[in-house]
Amino acid sequence: MTTTEKLPEAFVSKMENLLGPEAAALFASYEEPKAVGLRANPLKTDPETLARALPFETTPVPWCETGLSCDAETAANVSPGKHPYHAAGLYYMQEPSAMYPAAQLGAEPGERVLDLCAAPGGKTTHLGGAMAGLGLLVANEYEAKRAKALSENVERLGLTNCLVLNETPERLAARLPGFFDRILVDAPCSGEGMFRKDPEAASYWSESHVAACARTQGAVLDAAYAMLKEGGTLVYSTCTFSPEENERAIEALLSRFPDLEPLPMPHAFGVAAGVPAWSASGDERLARTARLWPHRVRGEGHFAAKLVKRGEAPAPAAARRGPSPGSGPSRQQLALFRAFEAQALAGTIDGDFLLLGAQLYRLPDECPDLAGLRVVRSGFHLGELKKDRFEPNHALALALPAERFRHRYELRDAGERAVDAYLRGETLPSEGDRGWLAVTYDGYPLGWGKESKGTIKNFYPKGLRRIRA
Repeated sequence: MTTTEKLPEAFVSKMENLLGPEAAALFASYEEPKAVGLRANPLKTDPETLARALPFETTPVPWCETGLSCDAETAANVSPGKHPYHAAGLYYMQEPSAMYPAAQLGAEPGERVLDLCAAPGGKTTHLGGAMAGLGLLVANEYEAKRAKALSENVERLGLTNCLVLNETPERLAARLPGFFDRILVDAPCSGEGMFRKDPEAASYWSESHVAACARTQGAVLDAAYAMLKEGGTLVYSTCTFSPEENERAIEALLSRFPDLEPLPMPHAFGVAAGVPAWSASGDERLARTARLWPHRVRGEGHFAAKLVKRGEAPAPAAARRGPSPGSGPSRQQLALFRAFEAQALAGTIDGDFLLLGAQLYRLPDECPDLAGLRVVRSGFHLGELKKDRFEPNHALALALPAERFRHRYELRDAGERAVDAYLRGETLPSEGDRGWLAVTYDGYPLGWGKESKGTIKNFYPKGLRRIRA
């Protein structure tokens, strides 16, 4: 069966009409191995250090300073997603073209940033790394199951300034008008850029699905516009090729909100300009957008547009620095945390604390009022307050560098079997009685252990543990 026979007939015809002779190169790219990449987490390492440490060859991704790519055969043989560095949050597996939109948003430490359609977390963690733990990052996902996966990736990469929400864009827009400096909308789309990576995705494609996605994207963009402050930046992206979801989506947005101005995006290393002729008006400003075609770049394919809001925004919602919902811990409860801190950590963790039931969080700076919103993660999850003690959360281990822990157990010193044993949830042998300690791999925290009388009890989360082969 030829490539074009595997793809929807209407899709093939559409791409041939759009691309002309170049369509043959697009279809040929579907026979090539999928693009594999990973993005170094600057909260824990840098791409040069990571590339030297990885047990396989990588090459830099030219449009993302933290991005690395590797060939599909290497990925299949080595399984980068199963390496201890992955568990420690040193990198996020992400195909290279998907790294382009977040890189273009330009998030800075101290800003208020929103990832409106955030699951599974590739772009959220990209933004979080750029913000260096400073400011407010809100990651929202409408589907509850996907929001949970998003929250787990936020935790693994050690983001401490991130709220994870499970809300509709409309409800957020009503609560947070004019609130954000920067917004990323990686919109739900017809997924034409997924056909090589996931051939089954092609079976769901139809022109009616493209049209339905375009309608959804318009509503999401309207909500994003309402939440963007004056002078704020919006990046819109999809992993699809249809103009209805790309150039025409931006054209329609500009017609609704003339105070938005498209900004030029870099067209280099095979990244192409958007095509004004594919829109209804032929607005030449659409050439400032970007298209990453899988036959031109090493990636699965993406579209991106960057816009600035020139007009006046509504008065921004006030940031609330106090805990909401819930309340701060009592003096006695905070004392339990400080006692744990004195035993296990070097230095203190300060800020606005939030107690939800028995769970203790530190809220991000500039945190808005969360009352009435569906919150999945209320910032930095520190742990659980029990009757007479504090028990740390996995997020606390993964957010701090090794030097912030008073006591550590290095798995490499104990041999490779110890690495597998810890990730399976087994106890570890030791000779001390030091209490809470960080279990590390190559100096990077993987999680908690509690040492008592020559044994380290394993606190690696049950849901993350490896199954014995």
